[in-house]
Amino acid sequence: MAKISLIVNGNPVTANVDPRTLLVQFLRENLHLTGTHVGCDTSQCGACVVHLDGKAVKSCTTLAVMADGHEVRTIEGLAADGAPLHPMQEAFREHHGLQCGFCTPGMIMTAIDIVHRKGHELDDHTIREELEGNLCRCTGYQNIVASIAAGAKAMAKSDLA
Repeated sequence: MAKISLIVNGNPVTANVDPRTLLVQFLRENLHLTGTHVGCDTSQCGACVVHLDGKAVKSCTTLAVMADGHEVRTIEGLAADGAPLHPMQEAFREHHGLQCGFCTPGMIMTAIDIVHRKGHELDDHTIREELEGNLCRCTGYQNIVASIAAGAKAMAKSDLA
């Protein structure tokens, strides 16, 4: 077993884990943060995206021990219970950027990372290219792209970004 200490959604966490434990397993099974989904186990679908020190990573191919000493933010960490949604979450709701919702947490976490890297004025081509590692089996992506563009602009006006 390996002892890890990290910050998850602003809260300090210490645990003993098998060194082979994936970050997605640790989040879901140890911390019961089930908003991070397991879709493919091969880093191809993006359903498991979380932020590690502010950068998007696929938690299905990241070991929990790799997060030792770092900060992890999951979809649950974007808005506190009862608080307004994060601007990107609100944009997905407002622009119908989801259907079944399975890919949505990973899409939103990826979208926030895109905004942090590319800025608040995103064109459709850039958004589509940046979403290459995130799959949705329900939508035609148009509403996801529109949601991300709107969320990027809303993030510019928000202190939650």
